[in-house]
Amino acid sequence: MIELLSPAGSPEAVIAAVQNGADAVYLGMGNFNARRGAKNFSDEEFEKAVRYCRIRGCKVYVTLNTLVNDREVESAVHAAGLASDLGADGIIIQDLGLIKAVRKALPDLPLHASTQMSLHNLAGVQAAADMGLTRAVLARELSLEQIRYITKHASIETEVFVHGALCFCHSGQCYMSAMIGRRSGNRGMCAQPCRMQYRLTGSNEEHPLSLKDNCLVDRLDELEEAGVACLKIEGRMKRPEYTAIVTGVYAKALKEHRKPTKEEMQLLEQAFSRQGFTQGYFNGDKQDMLGTRTEQDRADEAIFTTARKAYADGELRRVPVHFYTVAEKGMPIRAIAFDDEGHKAVTYGAVPDRAKRQGLSNAYLTEQMFKTGGTPYNVVENRAKTDPGLFLPAAEINRLRRELVSQISEERAKPPLRAHGAIPALPQNRVPLGDPKIIFQVRTAEQLTPELAALKPDYLYAPAALMAEHYELVLPFVNAGAVPVAVLPRVVTDNELRPLFETLQRIFDLGVNEALVGNLGQIMMTRTAGLKLRGDFGLNAFNGHTMDVLREAGFLSATASFELRLSQIRDMAKPIDTEAIIYGRLPVMVSDQNLLKNAAGRGSALPAELADRMGSVFPVVSEPGERTVIYNAHKLYLADKKDDLYAAGLWGLRLVFSTESARECVEVAKGHLGYSDYRPNVLTRGLYYRGVE
Repeated sequence: MIELLSPAGSPEAVIAAVQNGADAVYLGMGNFNARRGAKNFSDEEFEKAVRYCRIRGCKVYVTLNTLVNDREVESAVHAAGLASDLGADGIIIQDLGLIKAVRKALPDLPLHASTQMSLHNLAGVQAAADMGLTRAVLARELSLEQIRYITKHASIETEVFVHGALCFCHSGQCYMSAMIGRRSGNRGMCAQPCRMQYRLTGSNEEHPLSLKDNCLVDRLDELEEAGVACLKIEGRMKRPEYTAIVTGVYAKALKEHRKPTKEEMQLLEQAFSRQGFTQGYFNGDKQDMLGTRTEQDRADEAIFTTARKAYADGELRRVPVHFYTVAEKGMPIRAIAFDDEGHKAVTYGAVPDRAKRQGLSNAYLTEQMFKTGGTPYNVVENRAKTDPGLFLPAAEINRLRRELVSQISEERAKPPLRAHGAIPALPQNRVPLGDPKIIFQVRTAEQLTPELAALKPDYLYAPAALMAEHYELVLPFVNAGAVPVAVLPRVVTDNELRPLFETLQRIFDLGVNEALVGNLGQIMMTRTAGLKLRGDFGLNAFNGHTMDVLREAGFLSATASFELRLSQIRDMAKPIDTEAIIYGRLPVMVSDQNLLKNAAGRGSALPAELADRMGSVFPVVSEPGERTVIYNAHKLYLADKKDDLYAAGLWGLRLVFSTESARECVEVAKGHLGYSDYRPNVLTRGLYYRGVE
């Protein structure tokens, strides 16, 4: 049976979800979850919530899906251990290093790959399986055909978002909130910059990054046929009544194997929508997906009042149980209860007296034991055996029933016993020899000039497709001593892998032996093509354990997250050659939405600009697959911070050229190499001295 997973941003939302038919809820504890703005749960509240759910046959998954630094790993593992001991059914997790630490310390605890891991192809899901995860939450941008293909061939379960907000950017790859205001989406503090107003070149759209909410309630049979294990509703930041309404509609549609009624669709829209809903990604039709919250979308408070009253006033969730009561002469009355999952309870009452008039009967006993109204139980089988001529007061039989219900609840609430191990120690540092390597990364053929090659970088990073098409422009760099490294797109779906693999084979034959990989789903393909691996920023290396995971996976080097402070990079355990991006417009979003098509009169190869209300201008460029990459408004600049960079223990320093002209690339490179005092305009130190929340 497919599982319906509902959001619980507060203890009340747990009740709302469970009473309206959720098979499982997901919730956050403390600061290690991607919705730190939700109420979340104290330890005491969490224990009560898990107990409430376990008694009613509802699973509980805990979100531990943020990046953690070296100092936070122990606390995060402790939080996972507490959740496990209290009965959580699994942990939803993002950070590669934390996965390693939790697997070592809590080997029996199921782990689910968060959508923040950016899993959008089969190889990525298999990589998660190889790490010991038992379920993968797939990227929201996938179509039904892509979901079906992954689910059919994956060795672990898949989970799909079916309702709620859609981010403009691929989850786990958005850095815009962090760059604008230090509120990191990867740390659970996203300020939702995609909902703000912008001016896009050639477009009249005021909110070009705001997408409608997803709604697949009429497509559930297709997802079930595809083999998806779990359907997920988004919304931990929304009110409990929202959880109640949406969960109720989806639960009924699933249970009754039907499409939603017109009234149910209206109810979903009233609960929350942005000018209606979309199925754009699911259908593979990405047009007309934009939407904002308007006054017409505001809910009638009456529907929330009705929803709240329904789940607060009674016990709608009933677990089937079996009762058997025995009253024998000279023996205490006893009752047995058991459920369909193997839980059992036995309780005893008083010794029956001799009846002066009409005595106990089987019918009377079963009638009294049936009275489980107001409890989480529905008696589906109720038998009694009574010796003749016995008597017990009704109060004693009622007490017996209450005790039986209490005992079976205690049995159902018991958490599983799981093993505990030690948290792995931080790995040993790998100290780089000599000065850091200088890396130039280009985006266009125009930037590959003899003048730039003459500056003799140690490494040249360039898009794989560019190398395959214009390798003659790469040769001057190679002849000057640079190692060529092919840059792979961060997002490559299964239907796009074959052309990219063939491109890698071509450039391997040309002499390119290394590739820069920013997603788990690219590792197998890159190795098969014969290239060695280097890790890009998209892998979100935030701690030494993640660095060790990449080392064990065969990576030659890894890029430290640019959401870290330089002091954190300096102090981070680095068991693998570590590089940092020290110049350039950092890519803050990558999206399956093609903004350049929306910019009237522009070809997809031409850059556009996105301006916010403060006057900051974000360049917009295209990527393979008609995707959009948005770059930061300000250029990262650290040429005058050489002492801090050298003290950070870095193997490589990378200059990223995105929208720069060929001449500007050369001038910037000279400035960083100390050949000039050139300093670009509109500069930023990024987050290297500010960090993120």
